[in-house]
Amino acid sequence: MTLRGALPSFTGWSQSTHWCERVTKWPPLSYSSAGVDIDAADDSKHRIKALVESTFTAGTRGAFGGFGGMFRVPKELKEPLLVSSADGVGTKIKVAIEAGRHDTVGHDLVNHCVNDILVQGAVPLFFLDYVAFGKLVPETVEAIVRGVADGCRENGCALVGGETAEMPGLYTPPDYDLAGFIVGAVEEASVISRDGACEGDTLVALASSGLHTNGYSLARKIVQDRLKIGPHDAFPGADGKSVADVLLAIHRSYLAVMKPVLPQVHAMAHITGGGILGNLDRALPPTLDAHVDTRSWDVPNVFSVLQEAGGVSDAEMFRAFNMGIGLIVATDEAGAEAVCASALNGGIPAWKVGTLVAGSGRVILNRGASR
Repeated sequence: MTLRGALPSFTGWSQSTHWCERVTKWPPLSYSSAGVDIDAADDSKHRIKALVESTFTAGTRGAFGGFGGMFRVPKELKEPLLVSSADGVGTKIKVAIEAGRHDTVGHDLVNHCVNDILVQGAVPLFFLDYVAFGKLVPETVEAIVRGVADGCRENGCALVGGETAEMPGLYTPPDYDLAGFIVGAVEEASVISRDGACEGDTLVALASSGLHTNGYSLARKIVQDRLKIGPHDAFPGADGKSVADVLLAIHRSYLAVMKPVLPQVHAMAHITGGGILGNLDRALPPTLDAHVDTRSWDVPNVFSVLQEAGGVSDAEMFRAFNMGIGLIVATDEAGAEAVCASALNGGIPAWKVGTLVAGSGRVILNRGASR
């Protein structure tokens, strides 16, 4: 092999030299000039350290700032199954951004994930979060993580890790995105599934605290385009509460009221995206139908206002929103009484909303007799 074959040609080398000479005339670049502020990231870490540590439980191992979160599976569990879930809060984040109120969406996130694993009988162990910005603002990071920490303390789970990313060009400031990851545990013999549902079971509804974390794209469009009100304006019929107060109401956790009665639960559904129709069917075996009496509760004001202002059909409302129900439990008559009593003792309205009958796995919304 010749020397020319082994090395770049002198002509190519000359071109590279000229290119380098041109580059050296430009100002020097840094990560900050590319839109990523490492100092802001460091500031954010210092701000959230105490918040994260405030959630640590007996099972937490390691310290804040490690590369991976560690957690000991509770020794009292004999045959534990780990149950995991990941979710976000959707365009509810846009309401938080427009209102300048960032300390509730993290709490929403934790409670949503807690409910997702609760329906299988699992109790949360630990949580991780992910928040991504176009431009990182340490005060906003602190507010978001404060909400996450509040949710973790409420539900007795440790915030063992997370990620804060700054990605200029992908998100347009002040927009950001938020996601959460939860791991819980349940004894294998105590798993709740659709297989436990029985013909004749009573369905018990537990009230939501508002929209929870679903339907916000439609809700925001109605509020902005039809009602033409902003986040700090009064929401119609809400006793002086603002749009932000109503739409940012924290997604309710059902862990505290359901934990004492889990042994009596046959099946359970968290009513999230898709409403009652799109979630209760996930708790049904293929041999049973759920008959839900939509006259058994008064639909909360927020949904009535949105429906009227948006001219939304009943069918679309029940598909887009939870309509005032955050959790539906299938159990026998004695269990139904116990679930209602536990919920009401915890300050959550609960009522019998329907029954399970022989069928093919469908959810049927009935217009039964009024209460």
